[in-house]
Amino acid sequence: MPVLRSNLVSSNDNVASDTSSLHGMNFSNEVIIPFEKSSASLLEKNGYQDSIYLNAANIFQGIHNEKPQDKILVKYGNGPLPSLPDFKDEQFQRLSYELAFSALKYQDVLENILVDSGIYPMQSISDQLTSLVVVMLYDLQDRKFEARYNTNDEEPIAEVQEVEHYLCSFKTKLAAALARCRIKHDALSIEHILPETIRKQEQRASALPLYAWVNMLKISLEEVHNSLQKEGFTKVESVSNLGGYSYCLDKHCEDVLIFPSILKEKLLALELFTNYKLLLQDKSRSLALHSVKALLNMDDDVLIAHMGSWLTLAHMSVLTNQETSKVFVCGIKSMAKESELKDLFTQMECKNIELLHEDFTNIESTDHKLQKVKVILLLPRCSGLGVSNPIEFILKEHEDAELLRDLSQGCVAEDKLNTLAQQQLKELTHAMQFSKAQAVVYCTCSVYPEENEAVVNKALASGAGGTKAQPYKGIHLSLCQ
Repeated sequence: MPVLRSNLVSSNDNVASDTSSLHGMNFSNEVIIPFEKSSASLLEKNGYQDSIYLNAANIFQGIHNEKPQDKILVKYGNGPLPSLPDFKDEQFQRLSYELAFSALKYQDVLENILVDSGIYPMQSISDQLTSLVVVMLYDLQDRKFEARYNTNDEEPIAEVQEVEHYLCSFKTKLAAALARCRIKHDALSIEHILPETIRKQEQRASALPLYAWVNMLKISLEEVHNSLQKEGFTKVESVSNLGGYSYCLDKHCEDVLIFPSILKEKLLALELFTNYKLLLQDKSRSLALHSVKALLNMDDDVLIAHMGSWLTLAHMSVLTNQETSKVFVCGIKSMAKESELKDLFTQMECKNIELLHEDFTNIESTDHKLQKVKVILLLPRCSGLGVSNPIEFILKEHEDAELLRDLSQGCVAEDKLNTLAQQQLKELTHAMQFSKAQAVVYCTCSVYPEENEAVVNKALASGAGGTKAQPYKGIHLSLCQ
């Protein structure tokens, strides 16, 4: 679960009492269930489809760590790799990103193996395919240098076949180089070569349960319980009791259920999920939305400053009154995206979402459509260093893949952090200028104070709230794992 830093910037004295059930909560002691490997992870690793290797290589090409001239071990070509297929579905994207991220974390190790084994420079493989070599080498060593067994009927891709043949012809030398690398680092496995901070982050991510919110527009909580019971699930009292086919209610968000992480594939196949009655999403977003709900009256409107995930928009809609409230969302640029979203929201029975094409900072606070907006939800672009599952974050929040580079190093460059903080401050001070709004919920997935407390304090000190009868004040919530 990402680190949630949610700040309620409020001009209403009633806000503190309205959010009393959320304010002051300390989530850092939430129980994390022990990691159990799914049956899929226990199967022999047989490799991926050719197109996944190529997609992963293209992702890696765009995010790999560029080194100073005197430290370059291998050379990467410029531009995308050839014969790039389109992403087929979310699972295809997920596997591609996971493979690219794994190669990125071990980039130094993999480059050293290529050089130490003596197979680099590669006589028959061009620099243009180096990213593909590194990605496929990671997977080859992860399979203990066993041959790939792929039963998929997909058309073979020449570049992938070429690199695979090259690596497999030198697998003895590559395995020996890997063994020398492990001995040098006194590591039992390649995973132990990673910095401790990254290893701990991976352990946390693997142990976190799944969170799903109930679409109350299509089904009641009681009906969900009955349906899960028919599917063989047992309701338990708390996260610490999770195991097997079980689930429990979240103690902070009454419409959120928690499941063991090993059940993801099983859950997504259930009618509850395929018909948008239950939806998997990180708890941090649900908590931010419940913070907003606690501040709303029956006929108040909400303004969401960034598109982010369509799941967030839908959940906010479900938590508001469909007849008397509207949820405005900024930054929907294309007609294709607008059409896609409207179709999704129709299937989910969300009727009160209004899509705006303008960027948030370009919308005037005096816009006549927004005069009933009482709460603004600001989920700004941030460093994302509090994210435990970066692949899901990228896929669900449509973030830039460069986030993986920062996460692989465990830090963000100072100039990038400053740029992000400046944009966050610009957006927050703009939100505070909406005279009819009574509160702003500002939420990041960052561990840096520069993007959290510092931004809020600067915004409060700026006087951006103008001549409000009741000036803004800050209420801080945090969720840490």
